[in-house]
Amino acid sequence: METRNEPKVTRHEPTEARRYRLADLIIGEIDKAIKVLSTHPAASRPLPPAPAGDEPPLSEADRAESCRLMRVNHSGEVAAQALYRGQAAGARDPAIATAMRHAAAEELDHLAWCAERLEGLGGRVSLLNPLWYGGSFFIGALAGLRGDRASLGFITETERQVEQHLTQHLERLPAADQRSRQVLEQMRHDEVRHGQTAAALGGETLPAPLRLAMRLTSQFMTRGSYWM
Repeated sequence: METRNEPKVTRHEPTEARRYRLADLIIGEIDKAIKVLSTHPAASRPLPPAPAGDEPPLSEADRAESCRLMRVNHSGEVAAQALYRGQAAGARDPAIATAMRHAAAEELDHLAWCAERLEGLGGRVSLLNPLWYGGSFFIGALAGLRGDRASLGFITETERQVEQHLTQHLERLPAADQRSRQVLEQMRHDEVRHGQTAAALGGETLPAPLRLAMRLTSQFMTRGSYWM
């Protein structure tokens, strides 16, 4: 009995299906950005408690300074959400993308804590947050396109600079504002761990000019959010 070799049929994914997938991704990121920028995020962990005992009242000058510092930290967490999501979108290794999204979930706790503390102080979030979010997502996506090791190295350096920034804020925070201090100390602990995780996953050391550019960008964002 004669057998015929049936021609092998190669099935290509329809272009329209790929377009829908890209559209879904874009819509999902827009939805995430709107939620970060316009709502009070829900934290998976409660706000770190203040030390036991009566908390001394803040003077008006101390309250104003705490508001400015926590506004800066809130903006930093807005940027962190965008940065991690941009990098996860460009990650090539699914395990690395998962690790970045896990870190973003913990950063969402930080965002919620800063928002809650700002509300308690009678402050407001930065008017420049949409700019920080858009710019950070773009930077994160570019880092992701350079490759996973470069992207992880970017996270390691970012978290190292954030740790230094939080240490400076803890030194500047009014002594009476113990509740904000507890928030920043927990945030610093988490940021150190995120940086260590990125390094353990294979993050490479970034060139000195890039590290300097990252520091200058961070200073620009800090100063803008402190006043606006």
